[in-house]
Amino acid sequence: MDEKTMVNDILSSVKADLTAYQTAITEAENMGLRQTLQQIRNNDESFQYEMFKIAQSKGYYQPAAKATVTEITTVKNELQS
Repeated sequence: MDEKTMVNDILSSVKADLTAYQTAITEAENMGLRQTLQQIRNNDESFQYEMFKIAQSKGYYQPAAKATVTEITTVKNELQS
């Protein structure tokens, strides 16, 4: 397996983990468990961002084009209505 595949696999796995943590957090009644899950999620988010920066710097990941002000305004208006 080449480095690009490994990095992208890690990013995909962390993304799935973050989704699972978010679900568990919203369903946790125990405050201690909730806080622990939030801390794990925060650490994973930081790790994901570091991996993203590596992937981007090596050309493994190209983000989508930035949204225009008009596109942002359109989405914002749709979500507010």
